[in-house]
Amino acid sequence: MKSVTVSPKYQIVIPKTVREALNLHPGQKMQVVEYAGRIELIPERDIKELRGFLKGIDTKFKREEDRL
Repeated sequence: MKSVTVSPKYQIVIPKTVREALNLHPGQKMQVVEYAGRIELIPERDIKELRGFLKGIDTKFKREEDRL
């Protein structure tokens, strides 16, 4: 687990290992969520990056009658 310090302007620096692992780049937008007493940063991704991420998903399930 990495540790960061909040600056007087409430800024933090994301450690290099995390930036590289998540392929983050300067100017990239992040969603900020407070959840169960912690802060979560979720990188916004270009819709083109999401193409094919559901490939192979099993879509065979019984639908409710009102959803047909």
